[in-house]
Amino acid sequence: MCRTGCKTQDHASWGECARAANMRVAYCGIGGGDATAQKKWDDELSLYRQARAQGIQPDGTTKNKVVAAIKASEKVGAAFGRDFSAASPLPVVE
Repeated sequence: MCRTGCKTQDHASWGECARAANMRVAYCGIGGGDATAQKKWDDELSLYRQARAQGIQPDGTTKNKVVAAIKASEKVGAAFGRDFSAASPLPVVE
């Protein structure tokens, strides 16, 4: 009654065999699914943390906003959101 991958093949039931193998669920998010969305979110937050560690203050935590802030910082040589403003100057009205 063991699992096909059991090394000993000496358990009384499939459940006993599974418990002995110390099986775990790899990912069980809300509503099931896979870990793709979670990994994407974790990667975005990691990139945001890296930018913040450099003193950059992106406009948000999404990858597009963080990458834009990093590129702007590299282009100007100053930390986006702290050392300069991304907004263009207002036209002078006379």
